[in-house]
Amino acid sequence: MSVLDRLGQKLLFTFDPETAHGLSIAALRCGLPVGARTVRDVRLKVSLCGLDFPNPLGMAAGYDKNAEVPDALLGLGFGFAEVGTVTPLPQAGNPKPRIFRLTGDEAVINRLGFNNEGHAAAEKRLAARKGRGGIVGVNIGANKDTADRIGDYERGVARFAPYASYLTVNISSPNTPGLRNMQAREQLGELLSRVMAARAAASAQPPVFLKIAPDLVEAELEDIAAEVTEKRIDGVIVSNTTISRPALRSGDVARETGGLSGKPLFERSTIVLAKMRRLLGPERTIIGVGGVDTTDAALEKIRAGADLVQLYTSMIYAGPALPARIIAGMASFMEKGRLKSIRELRDSNLDRWASKPLS
Repeated sequence: MSVLDRLGQKLLFTFDPETAHGLSIAALRCGLPVGARTVRDVRLKVSLCGLDFPNPLGMAAGYDKNAEVPDALLGLGFGFAEVGTVTPLPQAGNPKPRIFRLTGDEAVINRLGFNNEGHAAAEKRLAARKGRGGIVGVNIGANKDTADRIGDYERGVARFAPYASYLTVNISSPNTPGLRNMQAREQLGELLSRVMAARAAASAQPPVFLKIAPDLVEAELEDIAAEVTEKRIDGVIVSNTTISRPALRSGDVARETGGLSGKPLFERSTIVLAKMRRLLGPERTIIGVGGVDTTDAALEKIRAGADLVQLYTSMIYAGPALPARIIAGMASFMEKGRLKSIRELRDSNLDRWASKPLS
Protein backbone atom coordinates (compact mmCIF):
# COMPACT_ATOMS: atom_id res chain seq x y z
CA MET A 1 0.00 0.00 0.00
CA SER A 2 1.11 3.55 -0.68
CA VAL A 3 1.47 6.05 2.16
CA LEU A 4 -1.69 7.78 0.95
CA ASP A 5 -3.62 4.49 0.96
CA ARG A 6 -2.38 3.71 4.47
CA LEU A 7 -3.50 7.11 5.73
CA GLY A 8 -6.89 6.63 4.07
CA GLN A 9 -7.28 3.19 5.62
CA LYS A 10 -6.29 4.49 9.05
CA LEU A 11 -8.90 7.22 8.77
CA LEU A 12 -11.66 4.84 7.64
CA PHE A 13 -10.78 2.35 10.40
CA THR A 14 -11.57 5.03 12.99
CA PHE A 15 -15.22 4.59 11.94
CA ASP A 16 -17.40 1.53 12.35
CA PRO A 17 -17.34 -0.66 9.22
CA GLU A 18 -20.73 0.36 7.88
CA THR A 19 -20.03 4.09 8.26
CA ALA A 20 -16.64 3.59 6.60
CA HIS A 21 -18.34 1.83 3.71
CA GLY A 22 -20.73 4.73 3.24
CA LEU A 23 -17.84 7.20 3.28
CA SER A 24 -15.98 5.22 0.62
CA ILE A 25 -19.06 5.28 -1.64
CA ALA A 26 -19.39 9.03 -1.09
CA ALA A 27 -15.71 9.52 -1.95
CA LEU A 28 -16.10 7.60 -5.21
CA ARG A 29 -19.17 9.68 -6.10
CA CYS A 30 -16.99 12.77 -5.67
CA GLY A 31 -14.20 11.42 -7.89
CA LEU A 32 -11.97 10.22 -5.06
CA PRO A 33 -9.80 8.29 -4.67
CA VAL A 34 -8.04 8.50 -8.00
CA GLY A 35 -6.85 5.03 -8.91
CA ALA A 36 -3.38 4.21 -10.14
CA ARG A 37 -2.92 4.16 -13.88
CA THR A 38 -4.25 0.82 -15.10
CA VAL A 39 -2.15 -1.30 -17.41
CA ARG A 40 -4.00 -2.17 -20.58
CA ASP A 41 -2.73 -5.39 -22.08
CA VAL A 42 -4.45 -7.19 -24.93
CA ARG A 43 -3.31 -10.50 -23.44
CA LEU A 44 -5.58 -9.93 -20.44
CA LYS A 45 -8.74 -9.56 -22.51
CA VAL A 46 -11.42 -12.19 -21.99
CA SER A 47 -14.31 -12.71 -24.39
CA LEU A 48 -17.26 -14.80 -23.29
CA CYS A 49 -21.06 -14.77 -23.38
CA GLY A 50 -20.91 -12.08 -26.04
CA LEU A 51 -19.01 -9.70 -23.73
CA ASP A 52 -15.46 -8.41 -24.14
CA PHE A 53 -13.80 -7.90 -20.76
CA PRO A 54 -10.69 -5.67 -20.89
CA ASN A 55 -9.22 -7.73 -18.05
CA PRO A 56 -10.47 -10.62 -15.90
CA LEU A 57 -10.73 -8.76 -12.56
CA GLY A 58 -14.09 -7.50 -11.33
CA MET A 59 -15.62 -5.86 -8.29
CA ALA A 60 -17.98 -8.32 -6.62
CA ALA A 61 -21.54 -7.58 -5.62
CA GLY A 62 -22.15 -6.26 -2.12
CA TYR A 63 -20.07 -3.11 -2.32
CA ASP A 64 -22.16 -0.94 -4.64
CA LYS A 65 -25.57 -2.23 -3.59
CA ASN A 66 -27.55 0.61 -5.13
CA ALA A 67 -25.68 1.11 -8.42
CA GLU A 68 -24.26 4.43 -7.24
CA VAL A 69 -20.66 4.19 -8.46
CA PRO A 70 -20.13 1.50 -11.13
CA ASP A 71 -18.23 3.83 -13.43
CA ALA A 72 -15.98 5.02 -10.61
CA LEU A 73 -15.16 1.38 -9.84
CA LEU A 74 -14.28 0.73 -13.47
CA GLY A 75 -12.02 3.77 -13.21
CA LEU A 76 -10.02 2.03 -10.49
CA GLY A 77 -8.94 -0.58 -13.02
CA PHE A 78 -11.59 -3.26 -12.73
CA GLY A 79 -12.50 -5.01 -15.98
CA PHE A 80 -16.11 -5.15 -14.82
CA ALA A 81 -18.27 -4.21 -11.84
CA GLU A 82 -21.27 -5.99 -10.35
CA VAL A 83 -23.87 -3.90 -8.49
CA GLY A 84 -26.47 -5.10 -5.99
CA THR A 85 -27.86 -7.24 -4.51
CA VAL A 86 -31.05 -5.38 -5.48
CA THR A 87 -34.53 -6.45 -4.32
CA PRO A 88 -37.87 -5.30 -5.77
CA LEU A 89 -38.82 -3.22 -2.72
CA PRO A 90 -36.44 -1.18 -0.56
CA GLN A 91 -35.51 -2.89 2.68
CA ALA A 92 -33.48 -1.88 5.70
CA GLY A 93 -31.81 -5.24 6.24
CA ASN A 94 -30.89 -6.71 9.60
CA PRO A 95 -30.34 -4.73 12.82
CA LYS A 96 -27.01 -2.98 13.37
CA PRO A 97 -24.21 -3.64 14.09
CA ARG A 98 -24.03 -6.08 11.19
CA ILE A 99 -20.51 -5.75 9.73
CA PHE A 100 -17.45 -6.84 11.69
CA ARG A 101 -13.78 -6.49 10.74
CA LEU A 102 -11.50 -9.43 11.52
CA THR A 103 -8.35 -7.42 11.00
CA GLY A 104 -5.92 -10.14 12.03
CA ASP A 105 -7.44 -12.43 9.42
CA GLU A 106 -7.97 -9.78 6.70
CA ALA A 107 -11.60 -10.87 6.74
CA VAL A 108 -15.09 -9.54 7.38
CA ILE A 109 -18.26 -11.03 8.80
CA ASN A 110 -21.49 -9.44 7.62
CA ARG A 111 -25.16 -10.10 8.26
CA LEU A 112 -26.53 -7.17 6.27
CA GLY A 113 -29.59 -8.94 4.88
CA PHE A 114 -29.90 -7.42 1.39
CA ASN A 115 -30.18 -3.81 2.62
CA ASN A 116 -30.82 -1.69 -0.47
CA GLU A 117 -32.98 1.05 -1.96
CA GLY A 118 -34.94 -1.28 -4.23
CA HIS A 119 -35.43 -1.74 -7.97
CA ALA A 120 -36.68 1.74 -8.81
CA ALA A 121 -33.66 3.58 -7.39
CA ALA A 122 -31.12 1.27 -9.03
CA GLU A 123 -32.97 1.30 -12.35
CA LYS A 124 -32.95 5.11 -12.42
CA ARG A 125 -29.19 5.21 -11.97
CA LEU A 126 -28.50 2.46 -14.49
CA ALA A 127 -30.80 4.05 -17.06
CA ALA A 128 -28.85 7.31 -16.68
CA ARG A 129 -25.58 5.56 -17.61
CA LYS A 130 -27.01 3.55 -20.50
CA GLY A 131 -24.83 3.88 -23.57
CA ARG A 132 -21.60 4.34 -21.63
CA GLY A 133 -18.82 1.83 -22.03
CA GLY A 134 -17.87 -0.70 -19.45
CA ILE A 135 -19.30 -4.02 -18.30
CA VAL A 136 -21.72 -3.64 -15.38
CA GLY A 137 -23.58 -6.66 -14.04
CA VAL A 138 -26.66 -6.51 -11.82
CA ASN A 139 -27.06 -8.93 -8.91
CA ILE A 140 -30.74 -9.58 -8.13
CA GLY A 141 -32.38 -10.98 -5.01
CA ALA A 142 -35.69 -11.42 -3.20
CA ASN A 143 -37.23 -9.37 -0.41
CA LYS A 144 -37.11 -11.00 3.01
CA ASP A 145 -40.89 -10.91 3.54
CA THR A 146 -42.00 -11.58 -0.04
CA ALA A 147 -44.86 -13.97 -0.64
CA ASP A 148 -43.39 -15.00 -4.00
CA ARG A 149 -39.65 -15.37 -3.83
CA ILE A 150 -39.22 -16.68 -7.38
CA GLY A 151 -41.46 -13.88 -8.61
CA ASP A 152 -39.03 -11.38 -7.13
CA TYR A 153 -36.27 -12.83 -9.31
CA GLU A 154 -38.52 -12.67 -12.38
CA ARG A 155 -39.19 -9.02 -11.62
CA GLY A 156 -35.47 -8.40 -11.30
CA VAL A 157 -34.80 -9.95 -14.70
CA ALA A 158 -37.55 -7.95 -16.39
CA ARG A 159 -36.47 -4.69 -14.77
CA PHE A 160 -32.73 -4.85 -15.32
CA ALA A 161 -32.33 -6.83 -18.55
CA PRO A 162 -32.30 -3.60 -20.61
CA TYR A 163 -29.45 -2.11 -18.57
CA ALA A 164 -27.30 -5.01 -17.32
CA SER A 165 -24.29 -6.41 -19.15
CA TYR A 166 -25.18 -9.60 -17.27
CA LEU A 167 -27.56 -10.64 -14.49
CA THR A 168 -26.62 -12.61 -11.38
CA VAL A 169 -29.23 -14.68 -9.56
CA ASN A 170 -28.17 -14.57 -5.92
CA ILE A 171 -29.64 -17.40 -3.85
CA SER A 172 -26.57 -17.95 -1.70
CA SER A 173 -26.52 -15.17 0.89
CA PRO A 174 -26.68 -16.66 4.39
CA ASN A 175 -28.39 -13.54 5.78
CA THR A 176 -31.92 -13.97 4.38
CA PRO A 177 -33.70 -16.85 6.15
CA GLY A 178 -34.41 -19.77 3.84
CA LEU A 179 -32.73 -18.24 0.80
CA ARG A 180 -30.02 -20.88 0.50
CA ASN A 181 -32.71 -23.57 0.45
CA MET A 182 -33.34 -22.47 -3.14
CA GLN A 183 -30.09 -24.22 -4.06
CA ALA A 184 -31.86 -27.56 -3.51
CA ARG A 185 -32.57 -29.20 -6.84
CA GLU A 186 -36.38 -29.02 -7.02
CA GLN A 187 -36.58 -25.37 -6.01
CA LEU A 188 -33.55 -24.48 -8.13
CA GLY A 189 -35.04 -26.10 -11.21
CA GLU A 190 -38.24 -24.07 -10.93
CA LEU A 191 -36.33 -20.87 -10.20
CA LEU A 192 -34.00 -21.22 -13.18
CA SER A 193 -36.82 -22.17 -15.54
CA ARG A 194 -38.79 -19.09 -14.61
CA VAL A 195 -35.74 -16.82 -14.69
CA MET A 196 -34.84 -17.96 -18.19
CA ALA A 197 -38.44 -17.54 -19.34
CA ALA A 198 -38.40 -14.01 -17.93
CA ARG A 199 -35.20 -13.27 -19.82
CA ALA A 200 -36.67 -14.62 -23.06
CA ALA A 201 -39.63 -12.26 -22.62
CA ALA A 202 -37.49 -9.22 -21.77
CA SER A 203 -36.51 -6.48 -24.20
CA ALA A 204 -32.85 -7.57 -23.96
CA GLN A 205 -31.25 -10.94 -23.20
CA PRO A 206 -28.08 -10.47 -21.16
CA PRO A 207 -26.19 -13.53 -19.88
CA VAL A 208 -27.51 -15.02 -16.63
CA PHE A 209 -25.15 -16.28 -13.93
CA LEU A 210 -26.02 -18.18 -10.75
CA LYS A 211 -24.15 -17.31 -7.55
CA ILE A 212 -23.71 -20.25 -5.19
CA ALA A 213 -22.54 -20.78 -1.63
CA PRO A 214 -19.22 -22.36 -0.66
CA ASP A 215 -20.92 -24.46 2.05
CA LEU A 216 -22.12 -27.21 -0.27
CA VAL A 217 -21.34 -30.93 -0.41
CA GLU A 218 -20.48 -32.92 -3.52
CA ALA A 219 -24.04 -34.14 -4.16
CA GLU A 220 -25.40 -30.60 -3.96
CA LEU A 221 -22.78 -29.37 -6.43
CA GLU A 222 -23.75 -32.18 -8.79
CA ASP A 223 -27.43 -31.19 -8.59
CA ILE A 224 -26.64 -27.52 -9.21
CA ALA A 225 -24.42 -28.34 -12.19
CA ALA A 226 -27.14 -30.55 -13.66
CA GLU A 227 -29.77 -27.79 -13.37
CA VAL A 228 -27.43 -25.12 -14.70
CA THR A 229 -26.69 -27.29 -17.72
CA GLU A 230 -30.28 -28.35 -18.32
CA LYS A 231 -31.69 -24.82 -18.02
CA ARG A 232 -28.84 -23.37 -20.10
CA ILE A 233 -27.68 -20.87 -17.52
CA ASP A 234 -24.70 -18.99 -18.94
CA GLY A 235 -22.42 -19.36 -15.95
CA VAL A 236 -21.84 -19.76 -12.23
CA ILE A 237 -20.22 -17.45 -9.67
CA VAL A 238 -18.29 -19.35 -7.01
CA SER A 239 -18.78 -18.28 -4.30
CA ASN A 240 -20.68 -16.19 -1.79
CA THR A 241 -19.66 -15.82 1.86
CA THR A 242 -19.33 -18.83 4.15
CA ILE A 243 -21.13 -19.67 7.40
CA SER A 244 -18.21 -21.90 8.38
CA ARG A 245 -15.46 -20.61 10.64
CA PRO A 246 -12.01 -21.89 9.67
CA ALA A 247 -9.20 -21.29 12.14
CA LEU A 248 -9.32 -17.53 12.81
CA ARG A 249 -7.18 -15.22 14.92
CA SER A 250 -9.77 -12.59 15.67
CA GLY A 251 -11.19 -13.87 18.97
CA ASP A 252 -14.74 -13.05 20.05
CA VAL A 253 -15.65 -11.21 16.85
CA ALA A 254 -15.12 -14.42 14.89
CA ARG A 255 -18.15 -15.85 16.69
CA GLU A 256 -20.50 -13.24 15.23
CA THR A 257 -23.20 -14.73 13.02
CA GLY A 258 -23.25 -13.96 9.31
CA GLY A 259 -21.20 -14.65 6.23
CA LEU A 260 -17.41 -14.68 6.39
CA SER A 261 -15.46 -13.20 3.47
CA GLY A 262 -11.84 -12.38 2.79
CA LYS A 263 -8.59 -14.32 2.92
CA PRO A 264 -9.86 -17.31 4.99
CA LEU A 265 -12.41 -18.08 2.25
CA PHE A 266 -9.81 -18.63 -0.47
CA GLU A 267 -9.15 -22.34 0.08
CA ARG A 268 -12.75 -23.54 0.35
CA SER A 269 -14.10 -21.34 -2.43
CA THR A 270 -11.32 -22.41 -4.80
CA ILE A 271 -11.98 -26.11 -4.14
CA VAL A 272 -15.68 -25.59 -4.88
CA LEU A 273 -14.75 -23.64 -8.01
CA ALA A 274 -12.58 -26.47 -9.34
CA LYS A 275 -15.19 -29.11 -8.58
CA MET A 276 -17.82 -27.04 -10.36
CA ARG A 277 -15.53 -26.67 -13.39
CA ARG A 278 -15.19 -30.44 -13.57
CA LEU A 279 -18.96 -30.86 -13.36
CA LEU A 280 -19.82 -28.15 -15.89
CA GLY A 281 -17.10 -28.89 -18.43
CA PRO A 282 -14.89 -26.43 -20.29
CA GLU A 283 -17.47 -24.24 -22.03
CA ARG A 284 -19.60 -22.80 -19.22
CA THR A 285 -18.45 -19.51 -17.70
CA ILE A 286 -17.23 -19.55 -14.10
CA ILE A 287 -16.35 -16.47 -12.06
CA GLY A 288 -14.14 -17.15 -9.03
CA VAL A 289 -14.66 -15.13 -5.85
CA GLY A 290 -13.32 -15.50 -2.33
CA GLY A 291 -10.02 -14.42 -0.83
CA VAL A 292 -8.60 -12.73 -3.93
CA ASP A 293 -6.14 -10.20 -2.54
CA THR A 294 -3.03 -10.46 -4.75
CA THR A 295 -2.04 -11.17 -8.32
CA ASP A 296 -1.02 -14.68 -7.29
CA ALA A 297 -4.42 -15.36 -5.71
CA ALA A 298 -6.24 -14.09 -8.81
CA LEU A 299 -4.09 -16.21 -11.12
CA GLU A 300 -4.60 -19.28 -8.95
CA LYS A 301 -8.39 -18.93 -9.27
CA ILE A 302 -7.90 -18.98 -13.03
CA ARG A 303 -5.62 -22.01 -12.82
CA ALA A 304 -8.34 -23.74 -10.78
CA GLY A 305 -10.90 -23.18 -13.54
CA ALA A 306 -12.15 -19.59 -13.40
CA ASP A 307 -12.60 -17.47 -16.53
CA LEU A 308 -12.91 -14.28 -14.47
CA VAL A 309 -12.31 -13.36 -10.83
CA GLN A 310 -13.86 -10.88 -8.43
CA LEU A 311 -12.86 -9.30 -5.13
CA TYR A 312 -14.32 -7.00 -2.50
CA THR A 313 -13.14 -7.60 1.08
CA SER A 314 -9.44 -7.29 0.20
CA MET A 315 -10.02 -3.67 -0.89
CA ILE A 316 -10.85 -2.87 2.74
CA TYR A 317 -7.37 -3.93 3.79
CA ALA A 318 -5.29 -3.16 0.70
CA GLY A 319 -6.87 0.10 -0.49
CA PRO A 320 -8.30 1.38 -3.78
CA ALA A 321 -5.05 0.91 -5.70
CA LEU A 322 -5.36 -2.87 -5.33
CA PRO A 323 -7.13 -3.61 -8.65
CA ALA A 324 -4.54 -1.67 -10.65
CA ARG A 325 -1.73 -3.47 -8.79
CA ILE A 326 -3.25 -6.87 -9.50
CA ILE A 327 -3.71 -6.07 -13.20
CA ALA A 328 -0.14 -4.77 -13.46
CA GLY A 329 1.05 -7.98 -11.84
CA MET A 330 -0.95 -10.05 -14.29
CA ALA A 331 0.53 -8.18 -17.24
CA SER A 332 4.04 -8.71 -15.86
CA PHE A 333 3.33 -12.40 -15.39
CA MET A 334 2.13 -12.70 -18.98
CA GLU A 335 5.26 -10.97 -20.23
CA LYS A 336 7.65 -13.13 -18.22
CA GLY A 337 5.84 -16.32 -19.20
CA ARG A 338 5.61 -15.27 -22.84
CA LEU A 339 1.91 -16.09 -22.79
CA LYS A 340 -0.36 -14.81 -25.52
CA SER A 341 -3.63 -14.96 -23.57
CA ILE A 342 -4.68 -15.28 -19.94
CA ARG A 343 -6.93 -18.10 -21.14
CA GLU A 344 -3.83 -20.29 -21.49
CA LEU A 345 -3.64 -20.49 -17.70
CA ARG A 346 -7.18 -21.73 -17.11
CA ASP A 347 -7.50 -25.24 -15.67
CA SER A 348 -3.74 -25.72 -15.37
CA ASN A 349 -4.17 -26.57 -11.66
CA LEU A 350 -7.71 -27.90 -11.98
CA ASP A 351 -6.92 -31.47 -10.99
CA ARG A 352 -5.00 -30.44 -7.88
CA TRP A 353 -7.83 -28.25 -6.58
CA ALA A 354 -10.68 -30.51 -7.64
CA SER A 355 -9.13 -33.52 -5.88
CA LYS A 356 -9.14 -31.76 -2.49
CA PRO A 357 -11.87 -32.83 -0.06
CA LEU A 358 -14.71 -30.56 1.02
CA SER A 359 -14.01 -30.85 4.75
